[in-house]
Amino acid sequence: MSKKRRERDRRPARRPAGKSKDPKRRILVVCEGAVTEPQYIKGFERWCRNSVVEVEIADKHGVPLTLVNIAKVEKDRAAKRAKREKDDNLCYDEVWCAFDVDEHPKLNEARQLAEAHDIELAISNPCSELWLWLHFREQPGAQGRDDIQRLLRDPLPGYDKHLDFSMLQAGYTNAVARARRLDEDAERMDEAGRNPSTGFYRLTESIRGT
Repeated sequence: MSKKRRERDRRPARRPAGKSKDPKRRILVVCEGAVTEPQYIKGFERWCRNSVVEVEIADKHGVPLTLVNIAKVEKDRAAKRAKREKDDNLCYDEVWCAFDVDEHPKLNEARQLAEAHDIELAISNPCSELWLWLHFREQPGAQGRDDIQRLLRDPLPGYDKHLDFSMLQAGYTNAVARARRLDEDAERMDEAGRNPSTGFYRLTESIRGT
């Protein structure tokens, strides 16, 4: 996330008389999946209880380039509404897309479009289940999607995309540390985004306000 975006001065929102709460930082997340990622984010948001952040999860899904286009449209729509109503608090402070590497086409185009429009990416390689796995164990080495999902059924018996965040919350801090180490190791080898890696922790840490 750009420092400029986080530190943007916000005009106080117009609120009903007698109410004077500070405006919340608004985050929009567009997810590839319709179940796992949204359930995790909603559970995480309830758990971390950051009262100055408001998270909105888009109800549209798709492949990476589609997600970034959706994010761009929603970001522009919010900005136009803010300008029309003269209320900067209607803008999104951050817009994220969360998706897997998998075998998706046009990943580079998705990255380039996101960068051009100040959209953050939480990319998991090979899949978002790697992020879940890191709540329980160290990284398992390069794996395929099916392998990660199969491994995950040990700490999460019966896993079928649906999540109960209470089963993950105790391992959150470890998951962040493990994901960061994967990023650092990949950067040292000049292989950013390699398998295994996940940027999902950057999204959750932003929601948490760290």
